Amino acid sequence: MDAVLAQLVADLPDGVVVTGATEIEKYREDFARDGSAGHPVAVVRAETADQVQRAVRWAAAHRVPVVPRGAGTGLSGGSSAVDGGITISLERMSAIEIDPACQVAIVEPGALNVEVKQAAAAHGLWYPPDPSSYEICSIGGNLATNAGGLCCVKYGVTTDYVLGMDVVLADGTLVRLGGKQIKDVAGLSLMKLFVGSEGTLGIITRAILRLIPAQTAGATLVSSFPTMTAASRAVVAIRSKVRASMLELMDSTTINAVEGWRSHGLDRTSGALLIAQSDAPAASCAAEVELMRASCEEAGAREVFATTDPEEAAMFVAGRRNAFLALEHRGSVLFEDVGVPVPLLPDLVDGIAVIAARAGVEIAVVAHAGDGNTHPIIVYDAADPDSVARARHAFGEVMALAISLGGTITGEHGVGRAKKAALPDQLGADVMALTWRIKDALDPAGILNPGAVLPDRPAAG
Repeated sequence: MDAVLAQLVADLPDGVVVTGATEIEKYREDFARDGSAGHPVAVVRAETADQVQRAVRWAAAHRVPVVPRGAGTGLSGGSSAVDGGITISLERMSAIEIDPACQVAIVEPGALNVEVKQAAAAHGLWYPPDPSSYEICSIGGNLATNAGGLCCVKYGVTTDYVLGMDVVLADGTLVRLGGKQIKDVAGLSLMKLFVGSEGTLGIITRAILRLIPAQTAGATLVSSFPTMTAASRAVVAIRSKVRASMLELMDSTTINAVEGWRSHGLDRTSGALLIAQSDAPAASCAAEVELMRASCEEAGAREVFATTDPEEAAMFVAGRRNAFLALEHRGSVLFEDVGVPVPLLPDLVDGIAVIAARAGVEIAVVAHAGDGNTHPIIVYDAADPDSVARARHAFGEVMALAISLGGTITGEHGVGRAKKAALPDQLGADVMALTWRIKDALDPAGILNPGAVLPDRPAAG
């Protein structure tokens, strides 16, 4: 261990900094496993905000790259380690405090999404953002990527529930933004800069999250369609009439992958499956379900099934949540996260099918369809160079398609390292220049998560 690194180890309590290759290995990649991970010189397993500050001050003094990391469940390489840098793991910072009077949760970044939900539920409250990986993903990671989820079509995404946060800046300064108050327009809206910034502007060490009264029991509608196009048209129709609390879509490839991995009672013969929910009260719930049923039937649904049984509904929803895990059993995967305006959802799914056929790759599609946010998942053979090349080409084509439809290369997973090359095509030169100006202002030495989100700067002149 060199003398500079020894200073960091000595400045923090025993066991906080690990430098052994075996210990470091599990912190190198996130769930994307995209091959971009480097080899850090150390991992700081911080237990307090003060320890994060000390590690960042050390890194700033020695121009050492810093990669913040939560639970490692990211899908775009946003927390992949950097050669010669340090990774600051926030998994040990997991405290949760519920203030039922203010209806907020004061949460450290290592707390899991499901733990916040459970703590809130004990007080009759609910934290709505619910990524499919809610049982294993951390709040810090959710904040870093502005995560969404299955209920977000009605209740919004992570940023809609952030009232305050503590952030360690690139020089080690800790700033406190916002608070427990619901309305606050004093000064610039700085919190919005950090939510979704993927650790490139600062490291979030505490968040104050808004809670709402617990969700009421509702009804679930499951509709089977011959094609994804027909199902997508049903989604557009439903969105024009009903504010559903869930509108999730699965294609035939995903359905069969899920059923082949673990039975969830899904119809293997379906071209597409739409899972819709209403949590409206009493008679309003029944009315919403009937409107959704009519929209599905008009769009050509083969079968429409409704239930108010929570266990029956949970079985279908679990099938949707387990899609990523099931598809990983079919081969190596590239995770997409593209979105378009909802009326253009049919054009997006049709275009993805064309890309898959042209590239000769399997692309499974699941979607937070009510948001226009799709997850095309490219399955390929990592041992076959030609399969890898075709998959990567299709990956780029899917993002280009979304941009051409006025959409986005990421709705909730983040840009990370996997999608940064396509970012200028979406944002344009002027917005990219503004983005770099913000990055330079907050991180002039460029030590915070270098290589993530922002592609290389264009050459001068």
